Amino acid sequence: MQNGIDKASLDQWYVLDTEAVIPVGRSQNRLLGTDLTVVKQADGAIEVFAEGRAEPLPLRHRFGFLWATLGEPEREIFPLPEADEPDRRYVPCGVVTVKASGLRIVENFLDMAHFPFVHTDVLGAEPHTEVQSYDVEIRREEDEVWATNCTFFQPQAALSATDGITTQYMYRVMTPFTTILYKTCPNAANRWDVIGLLVQPLDPGRCRAHPIMYLIDDVSTTTELIHFQQMIFLQDRIILENQRPALLPLEPRKEIPTRADASSIAYRRWLKEKGVTYGATTVAA
Repeated sequence: MQNGIDKASLDQWYVLDTEAVIPVGRSQNRLLGTDLTVVKQADGAIEVFAEGRAEPLPLRHRFGFLWATLGEPEREIFPLPEADEPDRRYVPCGVVTVKASGLRIVENFLDMAHFPFVHTDVLGAEPHTEVQSYDVEIRREEDEVWATNCTFFQPQAALSATDGITTQYMYRVMTPFTTILYKTCPNAANRWDVIGLLVQPLDPGRCRAHPIMYLIDDVSTTTELIHFQQMIFLQDRIILENQRPALLPLEPRKEIPTRADASSIAYRRWLKEKGVTYGATTVAA
């Protein structure tokens, strides 16, 4: 435990910003309750300094983002082969600040049950409210949580979709604060659209969310795609900022799950196994 931050949360790579938007000169950022100073030279070279530390932080450049860590990650940033496929649209969707735990945001991303009620007539609609059974596992070799064989009827599964379809999903949680959704691609059979959510915890109850998409879509404009994704996330933000408690409860029986919450159950179990407490409440019930 360092400065009240558990080791599992400390020893991760986190997105700080889309590299293209980082200004030349000095700018401020924040990660895990620590103020950061980002220094970008005219030639594009970047260093990041954490308050109270003389040496710059370790950095990585991946998926168009600048990543940093305050700890000592055991692994490099997760692989995502689709990011390197030349026919995919790379769509960074900006950043949204949310007054909620980053763990809450990841769990909300995994939840299909809210589609008809929060994303009405887009990702879901009544009377199609039932979440069909799906498979969930913690893949020990990769140390990731996966939910597969997920299906849900969606009136508009993607911006390029013209009719409602039963959408196939796979969910993947790579680290406590990063997750990816693979979903039916309306424009290419046997391939997946890929939507990632990379969460930057500023404080236990406040974070920045960085959505990113790798799509097979040669029709929609980049602006349209960004607006569509931001519309979805801003609908989620209203719910996230009104959840109580603001932090994710990891205590037994604090929140009662249903069958539809299988991915959430696995995610919380995985977090507890790791000893993650940043953004969570963990006092025994």
